[in-house]
Amino acid sequence: MATSSGTSSFENLDGAMDQRKRKRMQSNRESARRSRMRKQKHLDDLMAQAQQLREENARILSSIGATAQRCASVEAENSVLAAQVMELTQRLGSLDEILSYIGSASSGGGGCMFQSEEFQFGDGGAWNSVGLSHHPIMAEMFDY
Repeated sequence: MATSSGTSSFENLDGAMDQRKRKRMQSNRESARRSRMRKQKHLDDLMAQAQQLREENARILSSIGATAQRCASVEAENSVLAAQVMELTQRLGSLDEILSYIGSASSGGGGCMFQSEEFQFGDGGAWNSVGLSHHPIMAEMFDY
């Protein structure tokens, strides 16, 4: 009977080890399942973040395009204004020269040069004698 008791003891031990082995295998399967779920959630989160970043990138690129267009428009407007400033500065210099010429001519006792026979508008005689490169002032240059 000792043999049957010993065999029974081995069978119980064998059964307990099988039970532990099955329990460990089940635990490992659950752990692997949880690991796969975590990995899938992480992948889903990364995909959502990538999509969000693509959308944000598109918005930023659109904003940069609009800003570049506005910058080009402002630069063009600035060039026009700079050209107008140069032209108006030249005209002001010409007017200053005319006023200086008129002032010096009228103080010479001859009266106003506009009444002189030397001063003629058609041929530019008096204009050229003082070295003026005069452009007529046009009213449409100014917005009233």
